[in-house]
Amino acid sequence: MTTLVWIVLPYLCLAVFVAGHVWRWRHDQFGWTTRTSQLLENRLLRLGSPLFHLGAFGVIGGHAMGLLVPASVTAKIGVSEHVYHLTAVWGGTVTGAMLVAGLTLLIARRLVNGRVRHATTTMDKVLYAALAAMVALGMTATVGTNLLGAGYDYRETIAVWFRGIFWFQPDPALMSGAPLVYQLHAIGGFLLLALWPFTRLVHVWSAPLAYLWRPYVVYRARRGVPPTPPPTPAAVRDAAVRLGR
Repeated sequence: MTTLVWIVLPYLCLAVFVAGHVWRWRHDQFGWTTRTSQLLENRLLRLGSPLFHLGAFGVIGGHAMGLLVPASVTAKIGVSEHVYHLTAVWGGTVTGAMLVAGLTLLIARRLVNGRVRHATTTMDKVLYAALAAMVALGMTATVGTNLLGAGYDYRETIAVWFRGIFWFQPDPALMSGAPLVYQLHAIGGFLLLALWPFTRLVHVWSAPLAYLWRPYVVYRARRGVPPTPPPTPAAVRDAAVRLGR
């Protein structure tokens, strides 16, 4: 069972993540979109979307730092364990709170606005449920365990196991002693990766980054003699009558 959960499942989810994106791009390019509902409701979206995206960027950055960068590297550059712990906990709490607020607004918008609710697909509902579960587990681990509880050094166990997946040397024993909330969060993260290609999350890979460096679009007013307006139907009819005579 340990091998199935901590070795087979991660590789299976990663395979679905890659193959699913290839399939989606080949067979559903017109569906490769955010499926935005901004035209249906903009007030809650204008507040919830920035909170969600900024919080998500912060949370993803924190996970990348904690899981991919070994403790020995941060120690070599002069970051003590105490400083790292404070930064990770408080940074994760702030960005997590932004993510919770944004996701709550986006879900509430889907529930209270009839037009947006009718435009919500089944996969949207599955995605929001998965995101809500992941956020709840993550905030429980960050706030409940590390901020208010005794704390847990995941960089010595979970991070090592996670990096081992990409080196094809995962050690399931490292996950066996991790707190349950961390185990569920890790499993949920890989399941979310497997779900990713079949949801609106694919728009992440089509972010309009070129807008950051593209030249400005310049609009110029037309000067000089204004163009002659087209003739009216009555003028055309009168001209035809005169030519007929």
